[in-house]
Amino acid sequence: MPATHGLSGRIGWFVVGLAAVAACARATTPPGMATADTGWVATWAPSQQLTEPHNMPPAPGLRGSTLRQVLRATLGGTRLRIRISNVFGDMPVAISSVYIARPAGPGAVDPATDRAVAFGGGSGVTIPAGQAVISDPIDYELAPLSDLVVTMHIEEVPDRVTGHPGSRATSYLQAGTHVNDAVLQAASTTEHWYLLAAVDVWRDDGAGILVALGNSITDGRGSGTDRNTRWTDYLAARLDSAGTNIGVVNAGLGGNAMIRGGLGPPALERLDRDVLDVPGARWVIVLIGVNDIGNSEGSAAGVAEELIAGYEEIIARVRVRGLRVYGATILPFGGSQYDSPEHEEMRTRVNDWMRTAAPFDALIDLDAVMRDAGNPSRLSPAFDTGDHLHPNEAGYRALADAVDTDLFVRQ
Repeated sequence: MPATHGLSGRIGWFVVGLAAVAACARATTPPGMATADTGWVATWAPSQQLTEPHNMPPAPGLRGSTLRQVLRATLGGTRLRIRISNVFGDMPVAISSVYIARPAGPGAVDPATDRAVAFGGGSGVTIPAGQAVISDPIDYELAPLSDLVVTMHIEEVPDRVTGHPGSRATSYLQAGTHVNDAVLQAASTTEHWYLLAAVDVWRDDGAGILVALGNSITDGRGSGTDRNTRWTDYLAARLDSAGTNIGVVNAGLGGNAMIRGGLGPPALERLDRDVLDVPGARWVIVLIGVNDIGNSEGSAAGVAEELIAGYEEIIARVRVRGLRVYGATILPFGGSQYDSPEHEEMRTRVNDWMRTAAPFDALIDLDAVMRDAGNPSRLSPAFDTGDHLHPNEAGYRALADAVDTDLFVRQ
């Protein structure tokens, strides 16, 4: 069950125990030493939420249909397992069969690479409401930065569907049982992921995972469909080119807030499930807060103080688990739907605190990289999708290039 932690009025364990938590955090072993050299690590794990009505599957729907989804691994391996989630469902999910394969074009797989995935030795699985299941391990060659296709036949699914709306990837849906079809000839398409929550690989080299916690900017709003051009994709490619054994998990949710409101569970509520419980997690980048600011109506000082308290809670909870945590400044949004003098003052207050007083293990000053030199309250035109809030693909590459990969060298 995901933990929830309140922040209202700085009450509860956060206020009472912050000094003790911080002391414990300072005493924790560095991430590279706290984890065994062998074990499961996540190579892909998008954050899950209750699918909104406008993001539900197109006809023919999930029930009685074959769903084919494509994902991009960051770390490779020769043994893997998958996780399927019904965390937000109110009734069981029943799946009769699941297969993995390498892609062979849009909606197509290479039959020579098609393998059945088992659950407790059986071909199908029923997932109770509010739970997730992990498959049996399967020997399978998965290259780093390669695509994997997961095809499942779904017998029953609740009206409350667990998924990830901002997939930036095409999924395919066809009525009937077609899990072994090389091509889904009559499939509907949609740019959302459903039920599929993670792929883990087994590593014997001490591989570790960087988790990026964020909103639509981390989720990749403004990047191209099926292009894998989120800033986390670019960073994963940099880490791979550098010869590291470090993968990247994107824990961004479009419209997400840190404290309350927004889309999906706020970051403080989903921190355990989406970040701290990710297999192999050792580092966290926190880039969140713009939706809290943009949707706020309070005073600049009050909203900034509440956000700062939220960052401090995240830092404390991450360090208790022995991970390193890096803060990222909030990007400019002048000219966007969030633009106002009060909101800009909130952003400035939070970013000033990050630069001068925040107890992160390091600061990644993305605001300095992305802002317009002549008008620093706005994104640089070279990096702006046009909505003055979300970067374009050039902006996402610049975000990734701004991250010092030495931050992830284990000690």
